Amino acid sequence: MKGLVFNIQRYSLHDGDGIRTIVFLKGCPMHCPWCCNPESQSFEIEKGKINNLCINCKTCSLDAYECPSGAIVEFGKYMTVEEVLNEVQKDMIFYNTSGGGVTLSGGEASAQPQFALELLKGLKKLGINTAMETCGQVAVNNLLELSEYLDLILFDLKIMNKQRSKELLGADIELIKGNIKALVGNNKKVIPRIPLIPGYTMDDENIEEIINFVKQLGLKEIHILPFHQYGSKKYEYIGKEYELKQIKPPSNQEVEGIKTKMESQGLKVVIGGL
Repeated sequence: MKGLVFNIQRYSLHDGDGIRTIVFLKGCPMHCPWCCNPESQSFEIEKGKINNLCINCKTCSLDAYECPSGAIVEFGKYMTVEEVLNEVQKDMIFYNTSGGGVTLSGGEASAQPQFALELLKGLKKLGINTAMETCGQVAVNNLLELSEYLDLILFDLKIMNKQRSKELLGADIELIKGNIKALVGNNKKVIPRIPLIPGYTMDDENIEEIINFVKQLGLKEIHILPFHQYGSKKYEYIGKEYELKQIKPPSNQEVEGIKTKMESQGLKVVIGGL
């Protein structure tokens, strides 16, 4: 079985406990305008061009394998479960000594449900701690099946208003809320994660809705992820317009204000995630 992978990132200190390897699967059902991995959204292999590496030699014909300067790149590669397992096993010593493991990310890892499932089964057979990041915009049966092989689920909550969520993200917030409820109801370890995006997710009403919803779930920990511009250049590489290039990251005061508001409601708040 093969899946479409666009990156395997080693030695990560985020997205789960300890030192981790992040396996990024390509394709996402949502289109968040702040996405820092725009190359992850399409379910197809994409070609891109890094203009500052181009030497205008005219030999590449947009073929990544012919480009002598590395300016032409391909985002996405079909890999078997065995190929991915062989790659992540290289860092077993770091998982074992740090309490780390492997995290599936994307895109949306559960949007390739069968590949993700077989990969998670393989990881558990090797005794590797597993985590997955999810936007929650997937069939609940797929998510529950994957959760049987997950030690941790990092679950994004973004825009709680039904109309705005649909218009801006292509998301069905009722489906997303139902999915996190199902995971929590099955006693899975779930940590909600809130991207703090000025003009999108940081208004008082949205933050208060998130707090109330998380409390209703009985969860005690929440992660807030302040907006950054680290992925903005990637839009240029794949020829997409980046809508948020004029948006500034939230100030430390704004982030601390949201953190304090959440803590006042009894939540443990981690800035930037694990």
